[in-house]
Parts: sequence; structure tokens; C-alpha cells
Amino acid sequence: MSKPSLWAIPLGGLGEFGMNMMALRYAEDILVLDAGLMFPDSELLGVDVVIPDTTYLKQNKRAVRAIVLTHAHEDHIGAIPYILRDLNVPVYGTKFTLALVRKKLTEHGLLDGATLHEIPSGGTFEVGPFKVEFIHVTHSTIDCVALAIRTPLGVIIHTGDWKMDHTPVDSKPFDLHAFARYGREGVLALFSDSTNVERPGYTPSEREVRVRIEELFRAAPEKIVVSCFASSIHRIQQVIDIALETGRKVGFIGRSMVDNVEIAHGLGQLRVPDGSVVRPQDVRTFDPKKLVLLASGSQAEPMSALSRIAVGNHRLLEIAENDTVILSSRIIPGNEKAIFRMIDHLFRRQVLVYYESERTAPIHVSGHASQEEMKILLQLVRPKHFIPVHGEYRHLFRHAALAQRLGVVSGEIFLLESGQPVEFKPDGTAHRRDPVTAGRVLVDSGSLEEIEEVVIRDRQNLSEDGVVVPIIAIDKHTGKLESPPEIVTRGFLPSDDGNDIIVKAREVVMKTIEGSNAEEKTDWTVMKEKIRVDLKRYLNRQTAKRPLILPVILEI
Repeated sequence: MSKPSLWAIPLGGLGEFGMNMMALRYAEDILVLDAGLMFPDSELLGVDVVIPDTTYLKQNKRAVRAIVLTHAHEDHIGAIPYILRDLNVPVYGTKFTLALVRKKLTEHGLLDGATLHEIPSGGTFEVGPFKVEFIHVTHSTIDCVALAIRTPLGVIIHTGDWKMDHTPVDSKPFDLHAFARYGREGVLALFSDSTNVERPGYTPSEREVRVRIEELFRAAPEKIVVSCFASSIHRIQQVIDIALETGRKVGFIGRSMVDNVEIAHGLGQLRVPDGSVVRPQDVRTFDPKKLVLLASGSQAEPMSALSRIAVGNHRLLEIAENDTVILSSRIIPGNEKAIFRMIDHLFRRQVLVYYESERTAPIHVSGHASQEEMKILLQLVRPKHFIPVHGEYRHLFRHAALAQRLGVVSGEIFLLESGQPVEFKPDGTAHRRDPVTAGRVLVDSGSLEEIEEVVIRDRQNLSEDGVVVPIIAIDKHTGKLESPPEIVTRGFLPSDDGNDIIVKAREVVMKTIEGSNAEEKTDWTVMKEKIRVDLKRYLNRQTAKRPLILPVILEI
């Protein structure tokens, strides 16, 4: 009998940023590569996160053998707790990646039933007909790997997220030799990260940020707040090292920052000398000239640590004139308005603010490969077939064009989007096949709700719990209420006890507004989110319902 075909089925991360997930299928065995989420657009009211549609995996539940993770970023591991509820299969990953997965599973009450296998870089393991090697790659977090997967039809390489950092902070460089070894042996297909394909040249080393950050630290007259992604352990390490060298102690603000620092330190992957840390409760009274704080919230997420600090509403930290704030992260497309609004709030407080720019010495470098690194990898691997992954369609298109120009791909180059499979046949040929079900599942407050379009979700919410519209008239110059809030409901409350709840709901809105400072009151985005969160909590506690809450602020 002839061998079965090998199928690669992208379930997320192609034609979009986030929700990275790929299924490899050989006969009746499926290996899932990554299980990520994406954060919702502002239009997705009330949605916490967005995860891939796993209908295909559920339909083939008996064939799913394991989930293999490349690294610890949310767009690669964030969907794990939701997927393991339906597909309780073993999960493979590196030490730091699984440490973050354990924390997620603990929060969801799933850890006891989960099977986690820790594999070091360079380690190998077998799952059904697949033999997987973890190849060490460098990225903007630690313990990252590419996957070299031996199948009955040949080797598949999936890069995960990567760049070629030859001088990484932990002195563990990108493993060029492993890729070259597989290139000499022969690779059936390469799936490679396309995020930075629009950037020419090479991505700078993580160590490049040290020069500019140290320069800013030495020039800072008062306390320093550095905000970066909480998973950027190398960046956090450099900030700690520079702080100690410049005679300052460090503090950590924000739940994700504190959690990730504790995890990395506990694993021995972050050096924090004894006596160098200021406790959060001591930050207010500590000498500001001797203090550096690492805070989460670099993307101006509503209610994050830095967003609260910027408007003077953080319970542990107050920012003041001549303090320094360094945003050591990229501005993710789509977040520009919120980030620059937050920066404006900081400038209003006469704070020295530094953020991403085109300076020779940067305060942030990317974790993704640029064009020249992509060329080097293609030259090393020389795959028979090539499939660009991780990016919007223009990124995939340009990565495919780059591979075409190099002329190192002997077979097909496929431009795919999520849900479009490729079949690799035993004779070495590859063909695009009919799409499988793929899309987005919206996660709202821990419950799963599958929606194809936002309007369908709105209709479901309206039919089940109704809608609540708090209407607030605020003087745009003073931030004062012009009149008591009006609350309009449709399909939400029975008439017999509705009045009391609405009266108290109006009081909740009043209390939220009165408890906000002047800057928050003039920032409609912040006010709407605060009102929505407080009102949602109150109404759910009183009625056990989750109506669609649409705050309306009228400028008078």
C-alpha cells in the first residue's frame, strides 16, 4: 500500500497577527503547533480575548496527539486553557514556556488534569509518527525554539518567532548549525515567520538597547519608570543591571510584570541580586533619585499599570515633574491612538517621556527577523516547498516574493490564509486543498461564545440579556456632570423590580465619575471603560445577567 499524504492545516496566524496555530496531519495522527490568541479590536465590545476556531480539531478529536509550543508569547500559548477543555492532550514546551502555561492553567482550574512535558532546546521527542527536535532561536522572550519535525514523508521546519541575534543577553545565540544540518539533509517544507519582511537589513541585537537606556538613566533627575512587555525577560534583565550600575534599586508594578519576573527568577533565568528590589508598598516613600520601576502597560491597555500611572490613578505610584518614563516596546499597529493619548497625559505632568524613534541608539529593538536574516535562513534550509506564516496577507506576499527572488525553493511557494490546507504527497509534490473551518472564537469573561461576525454576537447578547445604555452629559471644559446620568435599558429587567436596580445603577455611575480625576474625565475612552466595568460588575452581581453595556458620553 502507498503511504498516506501529509497535511498542513493552518488554523490561525496566516493573514492576521495573533492566534497562531497549525495542525500537521499524517493518516490518523494530528500534531498541533502553538495555540495562541489575539486581543480584540475596540469594536468587539465586552470581548476579553479572541482564539482560533478549533472545529476541525474537535471533529477529529481522536486523532489529536499533542500540542507543541514554540515560545511563551500570548499569540502562541494564550488559547491553551480554552482548548484543553475540549482536547485534553499532552503539551510540550521549554521550561519558561511551560511555567507560564502552568500559571494560566492554575487560574482556570485545569492544571491537575493537564499533562505537560518539558523539553530543553536541542531535545527531541516522539509523538505518533512525528519526531520533533527543538532548535534554539532568539526572539524578544526567552526559551524560544523552532520545530524540526521528522515525518514519514520528510522533514518539516516551523520557525516560530525568531531573529538572528548573535550577541544575546543570555549568551545563547541563534542555532545556525542546526538549520544548516537540516538543509544538507533535505527539508520537505519550511514554514517561516513573516512579521518583519517589510524591514530591510538586519534586526539589531537585544544588547543594542543598552547604550540608549543607560544614557537616559544617567541623565534622569528623578525616578525612572520603564515599561516593556512583561515577557521581555532579556530587556528586564538589562534594565535591572543598568539600574544597579547607576546606583538605583528596582521595583515592579503591574500584575503581569510581577508574575513574569517571579517566574523567570524562580527558574534561574533572571538575575535579581539580594537587596536590589523595592517592595511595591514602599515605592511612594523611597528616594526617587535612587529608584527605577518596571511597569506593565506599554500598549496603553485600559486599566493597566502605566495607563493608571499616566492619569494619576495608581494606588502605589504617583508620577511627578522631571520623572522619566521610557516606553521600551514597539507601538503595535492599532494601538497608536491609545498610546499617544497616554503619552499626552504624561507630558501634561511635565514628565520626560521617551518612546520608539529612529535614533541610532534605540530604546527598543524588534524580536523578529528582517529581510537579510530571512534570506540567510532560506539559503541555509533550501526547502523543497516554502510557506510564509505569521503576518497579514501583505507580509506573506512579500516573504513569498523574497523566496522567489532567491531561487532556493525547488518546489512550490504557497500563499495561504487561515483554514487553507496544503497536502504533501508521497512523491514529494504539494497541492493546495479545499478550506477547512477556521475563524475566530470570542471569549467573554471566561465563557466561550463562537461568533462569525460581531453583529451576531450583539444579537445574541441582546436576545439573552438585553442592552443597558448609560447616558452621561459632561462639560467638556470642566469635566463636571451637567445632570444626573440617565440609564436606558431594553430587554434587560422585568418591570416589577427594575426601578430599584436602575436607581442604584445610576448611583454606581455617579460614584465612578466622582472617583475619577480631572484628566480621566476629559478622556472619553478611559471614562467609558471605567463605567462599563463598574456597571457590568454591579448588574451581574444583582441579576446574574451580562447585558451589553454601551456608555454614551455627551459633550456639552
